[in-house]
Amino acid sequence: MKSIVTGGAGFIGSHLVDRLLELGHEVIVIDNESATCHDQFYKNENATYFKYDIADYDLVRPLFENVDYVFHLAAESRIQPSIENPLLCVRTNTLGTSVILQCAREAEVKRVMYSSTSSAYGRKNIPPLVETMPEDCLNPYSVAKVAGEKMCKMYSDLFGLETVIFRYFNVYGDREPTKGQYAPVVGLFLRQAKAGQPLTIVGDGEQRRDFTHVDDIVQANLDAMKPVDSSYLGTVFNVGTGINHSINEIAALISDNVTFIPPRIGESRLTKASNYKIGHVFGWSPTKKIEDYIQSKL
Repeated sequence: MKSIVTGGAGFIGSHLVDRLLELGHEVIVIDNESATCHDQFYKNENATYFKYDIADYDLVRPLFENVDYVFHLAAESRIQPSIENPLLCVRTNTLGTSVILQCAREAEVKRVMYSSTSSAYGRKNIPPLVETMPEDCLNPYSVAKVAGEKMCKMYSDLFGLETVIFRYFNVYGDREPTKGQYAPVVGLFLRQAKAGQPLTIVGDGEQRRDFTHVDDIVQANLDAMKPVDSSYLGTVFNVGTGINHSINEIAALISDNVTFIPPRIGESRLTKASNYKIGHVFGWSPTKKIEDYIQSKL
């Protein structure tokens, strides 16, 4: 098998690259290495890397020849930076996704797995969050990612390109970004604790998130290569544990040295996945608990 992983030098993508190589895939990575939140980019010597912009059709199109699967993770992937620079967010997340889909269509790729976001549910939907709920996009990031979802569905319905859409809940694990004030909270807290600094809790800390381990996210992508009834192609699958924790609860697992910083605009208050659909269709279920992960890092 030959697979492309966009964003394959980053947090989730690098783990997926490692697993695909273990399974015997030939792996091509497209990653422009522009993410400023990473301490480093992760590369596997057995994969082939191209430092290309996914929105540049002429550059990336030749890479798709004879490719079986595309795992599309490359994105401008933070909410607050998307508010600061909406145009870059839309260019990468919507135009870039459209380029990847068009290349996959022309090259007759078997299936595209698209990484989207639980922030599509916003504030008006009450957890557990189900894929049939209406979108409530609160920021440029979720708008641009949901537009990518709709492009996936259109490419499946109109052109017959098989696509699977994932909405990830809060992903944590080894290699997660820790740089800057907008880094994911688990890695940020662990970094702050290691440095003897107070953990910076946004707002009152009572916002709740469904924290999902990167290994479980990778497994969802691998499971999505399985044969599936065509009615599920071009549709959304939540990837989450179905359990949520408050930010205060996560902080308490790490340190009692905390400080509170102002709340942020454009973010949801509560997330918790219904993962019935992905379990029913692909046989996926979460295997990791955040308490165990944090304990292993202290």
